[in-house]
Amino acid sequence: MMTIESLRAFGADVDAGLVRCLNKEDFYLMLVKKAAEDTKLSELAEQLRNGQLDAAFETAHALKGMYANLSLTPLTEPVSEMTELLRKRTDTDYSALMQEAQKQYERLCSL
Repeated sequence: MMTIESLRAFGADVDAGLVRCLNKEDFYLMLVKKAAEDTKLSELAEQLRNGQLDAAFETAHALKGMYANLSLTPLTEPVSEMTELLRKRTDTDYSALMQEAQKQYERLCSL
């Protein structure tokens, strides 16, 4: 079961996330659970596989905002890096960053 303590162990900056949620733990946990149910990370992987850099930027940027606002640092870092590369339309191999993001997403979902 996902708890504040399990999110801390995951590496989330729970205190910062709680501040954004008016220190309401139930609200914060509900939002994090919704983030864990979100399918945009798999959409991003598909967009990158298909070379759709503009669409991938939009998706990565949205994910970055969601993860950063919830202070899910292990997810925010690889997605932020992808966002900045995509902002510049960098045609590169994103597989290592996607693998890290997917690994952290799976860790989050397992809480």
